[in-house]
Amino acid sequence: MESFEEIVCTCALNRIFGFAPKIGTGLISCFGSASEVFRTSRRTLEEILGRNSRYIDMIGPEAVRSAEAELKELSRSGISFACRFGQGYPPLLKECPDAPAGLYIRSVTPPQELWTPSRSIAVIGTRDISPYGKEWCTKTVSALASAQEKPLIVSGLALGTDICAHKTALESGLPTIGVMATGPETVYPFRHRDFAERLWRTPGCALISDYPPGTAPLALHFLRRNRIIAGICDTTVLIESKIKGGGMMTSRLAFSYSRDVYALPGRIDDIRSQGCNRLIREKVAEPLTSVEDLLDSLGLNSRVTARKICTRDILKLHFGDRLSQDMLNDLESVLNVIRSEKGITVEETAAAAGVDYGRAAHLTGLLETEGLICIDLLQRCFPEVKIFG
Repeated sequence: MESFEEIVCTCALNRIFGFAPKIGTGLISCFGSASEVFRTSRRTLEEILGRNSRYIDMIGPEAVRSAEAELKELSRSGISFACRFGQGYPPLLKECPDAPAGLYIRSVTPPQELWTPSRSIAVIGTRDISPYGKEWCTKTVSALASAQEKPLIVSGLALGTDICAHKTALESGLPTIGVMATGPETVYPFRHRDFAERLWRTPGCALISDYPPGTAPLALHFLRRNRIIAGICDTTVLIESKIKGGGMMTSRLAFSYSRDVYALPGRIDDIRSQGCNRLIREKVAEPLTSVEDLLDSLGLNSRVTARKICTRDILKLHFGDRLSQDMLNDLESVLNVIRSEKGITVEETAAAAGVDYGRAAHLTGLLETEGLICIDLLQRCFPEVKIFG
């Protein structure tokens, strides 16, 4: 577990590099710890950041003292700080290149215990939700509550779709997390203040933000907040959105992170469905046509147990009797690795599947030829078909 000094120094860097998280996390990686960044000489920082960098003067004892006082004050309100390179930070968010150095977390549950559900699902959409959208938002979250393994529901605490998802989750006994576009002590919109307190006081639930105390609810902050929602979750479900809605941005970010995206199709003349319809047309999102299909696709339906063993059957369907038993076993291992780690390189696949690089290259080539995966120019592998489980 990281020391209090490390947490304080990470918080200080998060405040300094809030709008440039790659620089802050890059410095931590470079020096091995956040505290070491503050111990390094000005000359070394100038060599890395540039002599004229506006950040040089910010990295000093005053930033650390301010962060320490802030965290001590926030702790009285049940707010802690989780470092990206420590415990309590969302595991999936660590994979994102633009993830913040840390997160403010308000919860009665220890941060490291918030991310134990096997699936984390963002349910998002327009503030101007229609009766159709509200019906499907409620249906979807309620259906997820029927799964044997309860998923974590993530949304943005906004009007419309977000608050519907949060409330349905709590009513259905699902853990839920609200990702805020303000400081951790401020709830926006104000009318959701009482509900927000009920949320963070419920075990397994939390309010989180990468913005320091005092941050106002500006439009830019909501746009940047969306990367946190997309990054935390393995799946994003877009209920309704206009062409340029915030839900569209979140869904595209999720797609760029190689996460699963679903969108609720709607009437072509309904402005609130145009965004969803476009994502489906562009193959960014799979259409949400029934809650049963969604549960199956996510591996949350009781019927999935029987379907989880189908990888080998699908390989037999594609390759027939052409494969030896050893080849079939290795192909199954490689394909399972690629399905669980979308975007994994051929070299990484070899290590994870327990085969040498040459064999992994041959096996992934076979899978690509059969249309089961695709390999991009960076040698990253992505599944091309839905193999449930």
